[in-house]
Amino acid sequence: MMTKTYIGLGSNLGDSEQILREAVLKLRALGEVTVSKLYQSPPMGPQDQPHYYNAVAQLNTHLEPLALLDALQRIENEAGRVRLRRWGERTLDLDLLLYAEKNIINERLTVPHMGILERDFVMVPLLDLDPSLQVNGQSLQNLDLVQHSTLNALADHTWAD
Repeated sequence: MMTKTYIGLGSNLGDSEQILREAVLKLRALGEVTVSKLYQSPPMGPQDQPHYYNAVAQLNTHLEPLALLDALQRIENEAGRVRLRRWGERTLDLDLLLYAEKNIINERLTVPHMGILERDFVMVPLLDLDPSLQVNGQSLQNLDLVQHSTLNALADHTWAD
């Protein structure tokens, strides 16, 4: 049975748009993928770094949560992922945001992803894919952060084709 998941994509080192496009291509090997618009956002952490390119992919997959996490980390590593500092620059960041309606908490994985409701660069692309999406029973579209988002849309849903 296929499970609907949502994967956050981010990059602010190298050719970010191309890196995200390649990541989506690799996600397609894991299942059926639909992508949000492509956005640019200011960095969440230290401000002395480039703006981020962000998107969200809906992935329908057969993979169990930890197997999916392993696959996402493998894709990050293949893209030359570097973590220079907390909330710092990165070549590629893939976050498992939602896994069906499940709540998962273990030493390797927390789903829904922590901080999802404080990040417009996650919520706005999620709403591109499903305008009625709820997280923990909370409708995203009415949240202040979504209404007052600072995101800049760079490309429509076809950017990864």
